Amino acid sequence: MKVAIVKYNAGNVASVRNALSRLGVADPVVSDDVDVLRRADRVIFPGVGEASTAMRYLRERGLDDVIRSLTQPVLGVCLGMQLLCATSEENDTECLGIFPNRVKRFESDGSLKVPHMGWNRISNLRSEIFNNLPDGSYVYFVHGYYVEPSDEAAATSEYGVEFASAIARDNFYAVQFHAEKSGAVGQRILENFLKL
Repeated sequence: MKVAIVKYNAGNVASVRNALSRLGVADPVVSDDVDVLRRADRVIFPGVGEASTAMRYLRERGLDDVIRSLTQPVLGVCLGMQLLCATSEENDTECLGIFPNRVKRFESDGSLKVPHMGWNRISNLRSEIFNNLPDGSYVYFVHGYYVEPSDEAAATSEYGVEFASAIARDNFYAVQFHAEKSGAVGQRILENFLKL
């Protein structure tokens, strides 16, 4: 199985590659080459960074249209999930629009630290990427923006407000948390994605 990781100058690529290697994926390719992404059996769209800069990079290289056109299973992670949505409040960014959701900034009255960082539960699991995982499993988050809950929510979490911690539609799946840093639970999610 050929797994491609989208290269777009957003962090977190090394930890995603390491997680895939632990699962026995031979030589996952990190690439912004259109043909490499189209030929891959699975595509992972990771990310740690800022939305408008990331979208600029994707548009300059035509990767925005390529990602929208992919028909194999695609997994967005953290910023990758947010960029799959319609818009982000982070620098008023128009995103890829694969999901109709809006990305909003966490507001804090001082009682909650922003960004939301650390282990938190995922609930209302509604996707095959969560097969054999119990509701209320813990995963690792680092994010200052969140996706509003909607019909596309495949999991929800709470941090001052309820938010979509995963979304799914057609061949696109996305998680707000870092599956690659979420221990056995994250490993199972990646395994389930690779089996789709």
